[in-house]
This record gives sequence, C-alpha cells and structure tokens, in this order.
Amino acid sequence: MAKALIGHLNSDLRDPRTAADNARLRQRVAELESLVLRLSEENDRLVAAHAADLHDPSSLQEMQPA
Repeated sequence: MAKALIGHLNSDLRDPRTAADNARLRQRVAELESLVLRLSEENDRLVAAHAADLHDPSSLQEMQPA
C-alpha cells in the first residue's frame, strides 16, 4: 500500500536532479493552490455583489407593456 501512496520513485534519493525537480513541483503546486484560493474568494465576492444588485429595487427597470 505504501507504494501506491508514494508511487514508483527512483530508489536513488541522492540524485540532486530528482530533489530539485520535486522541490520545483511542490512550489508550483503551492502557487496553484494559492491561485485557486484567491480566485475562489474573488468569485464569492462577485456572486455576493451580483446577488445584492438583484435584490436592490432601484437597480431594476420597470417593465413596460409591449
């Protein structure tokens, strides 16, 4: 089961290229997680602002008969 969780990694952990690549990938994942969080918060603010506009009677135009 440990192999399934860790994956098939090169057994030579002393390889500096592997360590550097893993560090780079971890940094990129952290950047992407931060971006997802920021975009999610911005989306929540936009949805709340849009909902507030829909409930504001002054923002609605009176419907006219055709």
